[in-house]
Amino acid sequence: MVQATHASCTAAGCRPAPCRQQRQRRLRPCAAAGAGPDSGTPATRSVVVLPGLGNNSKDYAGLVEQLQQRGLHVEVAPVNRLDWGRNASGLRYREYWAGTLQPRPTVDWYLQRVGQAVEAAKRATDGAPMTLLAHSAGGWLGRLFLLDFDRTGIDRFVSLGSPMLPPPEGVIDQTRGILTWIMDATPGCYHSDVQYTTVAGRFIQGAPLLGPGSWQQRVVGAGYKQVCGEATAWGDGVVPVPSAHMEGAQQITVEGCYHSPLGAEDGRALESVQLSSDDGEAAAVAAVEAGAGRKPRLWYGSHSLLDEWVDALGQPAAASEAAASVRR
Repeated sequence: MVQATHASCTAAGCRPAPCRQQRQRRLRPCAAAGAGPDSGTPATRSVVVLPGLGNNSKDYAGLVEQLQQRGLHVEVAPVNRLDWGRNASGLRYREYWAGTLQPRPTVDWYLQRVGQAVEAAKRATDGAPMTLLAHSAGGWLGRLFLLDFDRTGIDRFVSLGSPMLPPPEGVIDQTRGILTWIMDATPGCYHSDVQYTTVAGRFIQGAPLLGPGSWQQRVVGAGYKQVCGEATAWGDGVVPVPSAHMEGAQQITVEGCYHSPLGAEDGRALESVQLSSDDGEAAAVAAVEAGAGRKPRLWYGSHSLLDEWVDALGQPAAASEAAASVRR
């Protein structure tokens, strides 16, 4: 059973939270009409999706569709996988090698794409309230956007599996200092007029590289250690839970949630298995069979897990009614 918690999460040893295209072409924001698929009425809230490192806009098509069905207007910052190679421009700075790199101008290309999507959302909804929905690295990039760009109308910020804290002292910062800089410049829930929600996944527990545990846990543990300093933390397979939360934010931890949409499942097949107190054992067996005898890989945007955090987007009443209709 999927459960969501709203308490602050920490792990021993982890730093606690403080308050293809071969040919390049200009990309347009990926949009989904709001206020229902067939409605000409502007939505009363928009959502701008910020892709994670290595992802492209199309990876979020399933999530966009589900949010559209709930009456929200959605824009996705126009990013393709090759674009992430632009971050290599940071290599020419001395600060990169010293681990003290500042985010700009290295990530300006990404921030400009977010700006395009934000402006498109404002035009489509006549300036309705807006939520930034940031996945993975989009979380700290989104915090930078709120700091340096026009945030008029943005009143909510929701992160999905985003590393929000720099690693503890003695652990190499994989962002080469950028995350540390952002933490110092925009600590915690920095903007008082923005409601922050951090969503973390609890998919797999890591293990020490030379200790007990499966090979998968050891590989995952090595990654967790580079993020929060503790190999045995729980996380979504990429980002450990303690690093994904910020003090002062609404904190939601989703059980069984994997990090990425790539290779993830929608989860509707498992939903067809009805659980009850009378046939619990048989239903459990059926659930395993529906998942081909393995633990299903559901990510934050999978149909089965969406309800655990989607209300944090600030859905209008009409959207809530549409969502209930979709579920029925």
